[in-house]
Amino acid sequence: MNERQGFSVPGIPTVFFFILLALAGLACEAMALLGSEASLGALGVFIHVVTLFMLKGFFQVAPNEGQVQQLFGKYAGTVREEGLRWTNPFYARSRISLRVRNFESSKLKVNDSDGNPIEIASVVVWQVIDTAEAVFCVDDYENFVTIQSESALRQMAQNYPYDAHDDGKPALRSHGEVINNHLRDEIQARLDKAGVRVIEARISHLAYAQEIAQAMLQRQQANAIVAARERIVEGAVGMVAMALDKLRQQGVVELDEERKAAMVSNLLVVLCGDRATQPVVNAGTLYGG
Repeated sequence: MNERQGFSVPGIPTVFFFILLALAGLACEAMALLGSEASLGALGVFIHVVTLFMLKGFFQVAPNEGQVQQLFGKYAGTVREEGLRWTNPFYARSRISLRVRNFESSKLKVNDSDGNPIEIASVVVWQVIDTAEAVFCVDDYENFVTIQSESALRQMAQNYPYDAHDDGKPALRSHGEVINNHLRDEIQARLDKAGVRVIEARISHLAYAQEIAQAMLQRQQANAIVAARERIVEGAVGMVAMALDKLRQQGVVELDEERKAAMVSNLLVVLCGDRATQPVVNAGTLYGG
């Protein structure tokens, strides 16, 4: 079922028409009281009754709002024109908002693609674009949006790891744009039947579950330490190589292979150590005490 334009006319001109109709009814009743035909009085009463009944057809439409019309249970159309409107007084009308809305899902506990339990939540921005589908295709479209969004979030989280193990595979923590686009597409696929358009969907909360949070934190710290040590070693080796090249180029001292090895060892200890080094003065030679 798709939305279609409902019947309505501008309300202000219709108000003046009914005023004239009521005056006509009063004129008929006055003429009957003045001795004219009695049927004119009955006509005036009939006109008033009809006028009062027709007043039921007036309704207001606010900006970004739709009025869904039904005639004895059958869908008759949707009115989106703003302001005072008039339609068939037999129509039953229900108001539905077309404004942009958003909600934050509850924190869900799911397993990522590696089987690690994580907590995840999302923010979804959505809007009704087809009032007929929203009202007649699902029982409660607002509740439908909430439940289907959480279902899509759970399904999406199971397709990605929490942390990236290689540069080619997206992860929940490091590839925000890819994850958010996937989540939006997953939600939209479920909400098409409800006449809802998903404007934006993004992750609002992401963390390891409490039972493994400490272990994962230790793993992240270990990875950080290894990466830092690797960077330190790379820099230290470069500095040692630069020092040896400078000594050789400027002719400061001639070192054999054994002395070079001793110098490299000492420099690496100084540069790679995590504590301040204490100098030791060697009063002898490298070959004797």
